[in-house]
Formats: sequence, C-alpha cells, structure tokens
Amino acid sequence: MVKLRLDPRVQGRIDPSDVVQEAYLEASQKLNDYLLEPKIPFFLWLRLVTGQKLAIEHRKHLGVQARNAAREVSLYHGAYPAASSAALAAQLLGRFSTPSKAAMRADLRLRVQEALNRMDPLDREVLALRHFEQLSNGETAMVLGIKEAAACNRYVRALERLRQILGRP
Repeated sequence: MVKLRLDPRVQGRIDPSDVVQEAYLEASQKLNDYLLEPKIPFFLWLRLVTGQKLAIEHRKHLGVQARNAAREVSLYHGAYPAASSAALAAQLLGRFSTPSKAAMRADLRLRVQEALNRMDPLDREVLALRHFEQLSNGETAMVLGIKEAAACNRYVRALERLRQILGRP
C-alpha cells in the first residue's frame, strides 16, 4: 500500500519500509484505544494508521521550503491521482528483462498511465484497493464509504473501462 501510494516526487527521499515501521510504532501506542472500541476491522485500522503516516511524510517532504522534490524524479510529468497512475501502470505491466522489451514496456507504461489518468478517480481508487492492496469488496466499501455491491460494480466497471481505453489505437 505504501509503495503504491508513495508520491513519485519523494521516492528518492522516503523508503516505504520506514513508513511502515513508523506506522507500526504508532499502532502499538494506540492499540489499547482501538481495542476498547473497534469501529472497523483491525486490518483496515492498521491501513488507516499507515496511510496517515504516509500523508505526514508527504507533507513533510512536499509542503516545506526545501529543495524541490519534483526535480528529483520522473521522466513523465502527467497528472498524479491519489492512487498514482504511474504506480498502477507499473504494477499492471510487471517486469521485462531485455532492452527491447524494456523500451516497449516504457512505451506501454505511458499508455497505461494516460489511460488511468482518463479514468474517474474513484475507479482508479477501486482498482488500487481491490487489485493491488488486495482488499475484499467489503473492505473496499468500508474504505470508500460506499455499499459493498457498489464497490463490486465499480471494480468490474473500472476494469472494463480500462480495457476499453487501452483497446483504442
């Protein structure tokens, strides 16, 4: 979840494992409060604590007067949604080994990223939650504040929409 949602502009500054470690420390400090009144499943609570830690790191690195983090990264400067289309595209394409396949992958990655950018942000988020964070329909619905059937429908429609966009020349 952290690797998928880590802003590309700070990937050289923040290691995902450090965010997870900080989240576990905070979770251990707040565990008794959670156990007294659990309002959501433990896994989603832990995910929430981790997401809050990630947001703090983003604010720390992107919201201060420091060296411009945007100068440290990407060759592609498209729009970055909450669930980064670049990270989603990279996850969808996997790894290739030869230089020619790597070049084809880079081209396809930009195409997939552009397709994801054209999708509704909620559809991208459903794809990220279901496909890459491996949340169930119920967990996805809880995270997004929608009904379980709506989460399922959104996921199926998002996959179909992505297929349609990528099917175009």
